[in-house]
Amino acid sequence: MKKFELTTETLVRDGVTLYRIKALKDFGEVKARELGGFIESEQNLSQSDNAWVSDNAWVFDNAWVSGNARLSGNAEVSGDAWVYGNTWVSGDAKVFGNARLSGNAEVFDNAKVSGSAWVSGSAKVSGNAWVFDNAWVSSDGFSYG
Repeated sequence: MKKFELTTETLVRDGVTLYRIKALKDFGEVKARELGGFIESEQNLSQSDNAWVSDNAWVFDNAWVSGNARLSGNAEVSGDAWVYGNTWVSGDAKVFGNARLSGNAEVFDNAKVSGSAWVSGSAKVSGNAWVFDNAWVSSDGFSYG
């Protein structure tokens, strides 16, 4: 059984139509019928685990959210970015390009992770920090700007 469906509520972001999601069953901290954030298609969010997009967070392009990953606030994941594991993207944070977010990593506030950057382990990226190109932030690292 699917864990979520696309609703008819939409918004357009960078010329792309995004659909609000709705939970079809209880999983993780999400309850059946709970409205979530916005995704471009079912290909952006795994149907088989506890990953969830909430509030006004967006996922589009070829971006993928899976595992126990959570997006909240006005967070945005786009391009070919992957957000998985026990990660959390919140606030006005953005993960885009070919970036990867894994482990227990968190990206929040106005932070950005882009290019082929990878944030993993228990790393936290916050404030106005920007991790980009081929940078790798790992373990218990904390990057802030």
